[in-house]
Amino acid sequence: MSLSRTETRSSIEPRTMLVLENFIGGKFVPCRSHIDSYDPSTGEVYCKVPDSGEEAVEDAVAAAKEAFPGWAAQSPEQRAQILNKLADLIEAHLEEFAQAESKDQDQRLQPDGPRGLPQLHHALPSWSGLISPWNLPLYLLTWKIAPAIAAGNTVVAKPSEMTSVTAWMMCKMMQQAGVPPGVVNVVFGTGPRAGDVLVGHPDVPLISFTGSTATARRITERSAPYCKKLSLELGGKNPAVIFADADLDRCIETTVRSSFSNQGEICLCTSRIYVERSVYPVFLDKFVAAARKWKTGVPSDATNNNGALISKDHLEKVRGFVTLAKSEGATVHCGEGVDPLDLPERYANGYFMGATVITGVPRGSRVMQEEIFGPVTCVSPFDGEDEAVAEANGVRYGLAATVWSRDVAKVHRVAARLQAGLVWTNCWLVRDLMLPFGGMKMSGVGREGGKDSYHFFTEIKTITIKH
Repeated sequence: MSLSRTETRSSIEPRTMLVLENFIGGKFVPCRSHIDSYDPSTGEVYCKVPDSGEEAVEDAVAAAKEAFPGWAAQSPEQRAQILNKLADLIEAHLEEFAQAESKDQDQRLQPDGPRGLPQLHHALPSWSGLISPWNLPLYLLTWKIAPAIAAGNTVVAKPSEMTSVTAWMMCKMMQQAGVPPGVVNVVFGTGPRAGDVLVGHPDVPLISFTGSTATARRITERSAPYCKKLSLELGGKNPAVIFADADLDRCIETTVRSSFSNQGEICLCTSRIYVERSVYPVFLDKFVAAARKWKTGVPSDATNNNGALISKDHLEKVRGFVTLAKSEGATVHCGEGVDPLDLPERYANGYFMGATVITGVPRGSRVMQEEIFGPVTCVSPFDGEDEAVAEANGVRYGLAATVWSRDVAKVHRVAARLQAGLVWTNCWLVRDLMLPFGGMKMSGVGREGGKDSYHFFTEIKTITIKH
C-alpha cells in the first residue's frame, strides 16, 4: 500500500471519517471494534482507531519473532539504508504529516517530522514492546523505533489511541522503504486491552515506555514475573530557579515558552517557577504580561501559539487543579477564569485553555506536587540558594530543571545539586539527540538517546574460547 498526497490530504479533511487498521507482518489488518478519536479543536469524532486486544497482540508478537532472525542477520549498513529511505519518505511528505498531527493532537501547525528524522537517520538484538504517548506522537514513536530496529531488533509498537494517525501513515511507507514484513508491527488500542497484553507477554523481553507514572507501575508489575528489561520515561514537575542576577528579559521570554509550549503538554515543560525575592515583583509583573500575549486558538492560525488540550477529560483535570489552587487561597493572575478566549463559533466545543499563572500556592498542595500537564505554572519567591534547591527538589519527580544566573560558579553549583536528569542553564530545550535522556525518582528508570539507546536495545554477551 503506497501513500499519495491526494490520499493523505483527503484523509484529514474535517468531514472525512478515517478508519485505521493495525499493521502486522507487513500488512494492514482490520479490527472488529473501534475507539472514537476526537478532534480536540472541535470536540467532534473524526477518526476510528482499532480497539485491539489479545488476538492482535499475539499476531504482532508472532510476526516480530518470525522476522527477527533475518533482520538481525543483516549488516548495520543494510539496516541503515532502509532507515534512511524511510526518513526520506517521511521528509517528502512533511506537510501531510504536519496537517495530520495538528488535527490529531491540536499542535500549532508546523511540521513535526523534522524532529523525528534525525533519529531515523542517525540511530545506532531480541524483539521489543514500544509504547508511546499522545503528545508529540510521531517524534516520540520514531525516538523508540529507530534505535530499536537499527540495533537489529524487531518491534511491536502501541501508539496512544488518542493520537494514532501519523503512526498509521508511517506504516504505509514501510514497504516502500524496504522494511521486511514483521520488523515493525503497530497495534492500535487502549492500555488496559492492548498495552496490558503486550507488556505481560512472555515472549516480549524488553519494553520502552513513555507516559504516566501510574501506568509505569502497572507495567512494572505485569513484567516483573519475566524479569523484562525496562526503560520508563515518565512524568515531570519541572522547576525553574531564577536568581536576581539573571538576564530577566531573556529569562522571561524563554520561561513563557518553557511553561506553555504545546499547551504545556510536554513532559519537559516548566510548571514551578522559583524567583529570588528581590526581583520577584518585577519578574511576576513582566511574566504575567508576557503570558497574556501567548495566544491560544485554532492551530491552523499561524499567529496562535497554542491549540486545544488533548481531550475533554484532560481539560477538566487541568481546570480542576486551577480550581483547587483558588480554594487554597492562591491567586490566578491570567488565563483560566480570568481572560476569556476569543474563538470562532465552530470551535466553541474545543478543549481550549489559556496560559495560566498562579501564585500563593502552598508548598504541600497537589498543585505544587503533582504533574498537571497543561498550560499552568506556579510562581513562588525564595531567599537564598539553599532554599531554592530545597524547593526545587521538594517533589517526587526529577525529570528536568532550568537555572538562570549570570554567575557561572553558581550555575554549576546549583545544577549539580538539583535532582533532575536534565538541567538547562540560561536556556531551555537545547538538545542533542545523541545525549542521554531520562529522569530521576518517579520520573523514570533508565536513559535513552545515542549510545544509551544502543545499550538498552542490545545485550552484552561474553564468549570465552579455549584453544
